[in-house]
Amino acid sequence: MPEIILKNVAKRFGKFVAVDNLNLNIPSNSFITLLGPSGCGKTTTLRMIAGLETPTEGSISIDGKVVFDADKGINLPPNKRDVGFLFQNYALWPHMTVYQNIAFGLENLKWDKKRIQERVKELLEMLRIGQFEKRYPSELSGGQQQRVAIARTLAPGPKVLFMDEPLSNLDAKLRMEMRTELKRLHRDTDSTFVYVTHDQLEAMTLSTKVCIMETGILQQYAPPLEMYNNPANLFVADFMGNPTMNFIDGHLSADGTVSFGGMKARFEAQDPGALRDQDVVVGIRPEYIHIDEDGAVEATVYSTLPSGMETTVKLDVNGASLTAVVFGDVDYPVDAKVKIGFHKAAVIFDKKDGKNIARGKLTLV
Repeated sequence: MPEIILKNVAKRFGKFVAVDNLNLNIPSNSFITLLGPSGCGKTTTLRMIAGLETPTEGSISIDGKVVFDADKGINLPPNKRDVGFLFQNYALWPHMTVYQNIAFGLENLKWDKKRIQERVKELLEMLRIGQFEKRYPSELSGGQQQRVAIARTLAPGPKVLFMDEPLSNLDAKLRMEMRTELKRLHRDTDSTFVYVTHDQLEAMTLSTKVCIMETGILQQYAPPLEMYNNPANLFVADFMGNPTMNFIDGHLSADGTVSFGGMKARFEAQDPGALRDQDVVVGIRPEYIHIDEDGAVEATVYSTLPSGMETTVKLDVNGASLTAVVFGDVDYPVDAKVKIGFHKAAVIFDKKDGKNIARGKLTLV
């Protein structure tokens, strides 16, 4: 399966810069998610790779073949790029059966009847929709319609499958089921998937690597757990994770002492050479705050949100608001006094530019 390379790709609409100098290497057989808030440039990037949008600058190659180059005047149309595109709107033909919807594109490609039958049968079995082949789209659920749309997109055997928020029209339960199906489908097809979403949970659970963007600029490109544990800056840290990371203004000393939120701690950095005397923002994931009678600092329970598997606890610590996640079916009375401590790693960010200074263990003193 092909590698996709973007070099210095930019897209401008008049004075508005949708994508700015994007360099991206999408490895063969990977599942890459373009993630970010609305208007960050992720869908524009996907459309430029697919050939549905023309970049203003830069070059794009797929499987070693240049499909766009602004300087050389190369711009292959979508049908010459050997890619499949799955839209948010499934766009199934309402007057055609499931079988006919999947076969339609192959008929246009002049495949012979026997070959079409074999390919459609293969896809019906792969996506477990064989029992619906004679039904019309109006007779299917949202999840079943999506599987038909995926089968139709996969039918010609594209080298790359592009998906633009394909799960956004589904309810929460069905979204979870379809994430599972998409991850399995990626393995079964050995295809390169490029996926657009604003949902960080989808990005975390599906991707081999995540490309997170803000206002057209690449913020970080890394495996999801690396991005979660060691975010490049405050924007990435805030966007990845639900509940979001706790951020507390503080001051860091070169010896690793950090004061924040009325607390004082020892910061054991993985890279001690990065530490210097400066104002910082301390970032702590909610699940890394533990409520324990042996904790070093007293906190007041502001509110709790028990969900059975875990409880989200809002805490007041010396006037600073912190969010903790406690696993299990536990609850705490409002205004109760508890003790807290930190475990695993915290991240220290530069207060001026928001960049990650260092990651390490934080121990209250």
